Amino acid sequence: MVKQRKEFPHKIEDVDSKLAEELMKHYTGELTGFVRVGPKGYFFPHKYKECAADFYNMLVKPDDIFINTFPRSGTTWTQEMIWLLQNNLDFEKAKNTPLALRYPFLDFSMLVHPELEKQMFEENKQDEEKLNIVKIANMPGVEKVENVPSPRFIKSHLPLSLLPPTLLDKAKVVYVARDPRDVVVSVYHFCKMHKIHGAPDNFKTFWNYFRKGLHYYAPIFEHVKEAWNERNHPNMLFIFYEELQENLPAVVRKVASFLGKKVTNEQVQQICDHLSFNNFKNNKAVNHSLLKKINFVNTDQTFIRKGKVGSWREYFDEEMELQADEWFSINLRDSDLVYPTFPTKCIL
Repeated sequence: MVKQRKEFPHKIEDVDSKLAEELMKHYTGELTGFVRVGPKGYFFPHKYKECAADFYNMLVKPDDIFINTFPRSGTTWTQEMIWLLQNNLDFEKAKNTPLALRYPFLDFSMLVHPELEKQMFEENKQDEEKLNIVKIANMPGVEKVENVPSPRFIKSHLPLSLLPPTLLDKAKVVYVARDPRDVVVSVYHFCKMHKIHGAPDNFKTFWNYFRKGLHYYAPIFEHVKEAWNERNHPNMLFIFYEELQENLPAVVRKVASFLGKKVTNEQVQQICDHLSFNNFKNNKAVNHSLLKKINFVNTDQTFIRKGKVGSWREYFDEEMELQADEWFSINLRDSDLVYPTFPTKCIL
């Protein structure tokens, strides 16, 4: 029986050409323009138009496990934890198999502009290993996922409303949220590091775009609230990045319970040692070594950067702090979502 393909339910609109031109001076990885999607105005590169319906109609399997986050919210940390719990703590394989090969990234190819894709192929065509990496990276996301044997581990930064509507009823989803002030700092460094993105030289400029929802996958609060509102669904586990930092063993046990896995105290400690910041930062399997191999990383900086809670204070001046307070208050006033690092709401 052929699955009935559903019409993509959200309106996709091009971002105003003048604004797009301004943004492309900073977001140098995009060369065509940007789109806003649906009533919440999710922001994506122009290429999203080609992928939207495919993402929405992707076939979900009952044994799929999705890691779903806004970028730079603890995705990689949680991916590794889930994979180890589901694979009998096979640390050897985890250290020797790039995470990108264990977890297809559903929306990655959407982020690569066709001109940069051509550049990737051209620059790496003489090296068979590198060329294979380029082919895998640029394979359409749904096709990439379909090529993976079950049980599948799938990474996506798309908000729930843009993923298959049957997702939570069929598969397990782990969602990780992080203080948006720390997220914006981490995203800024990440974008400067990667050729497919790019960012303003000035952090404050980036902050002003980000808080207005002018960055991929934004607006961040809407993204998080979609998952928060489903936190009581039996197939959803919602955790905060700050929980990972404060009490990693407790989170390991929580994730294990969610996955139906029993772990001993010794196994929990083994996982925590593997996931400790120093070990993780030096783990080549999780540090985007594949993108480095094809020369699409701008610096020698590692993918895992600082992993701190509250590092935004090193970047925000007094004006930005006040803007952030207002940003939180406006976006959380109609929600019971409370961040561990922003426990009280300002009344405007």
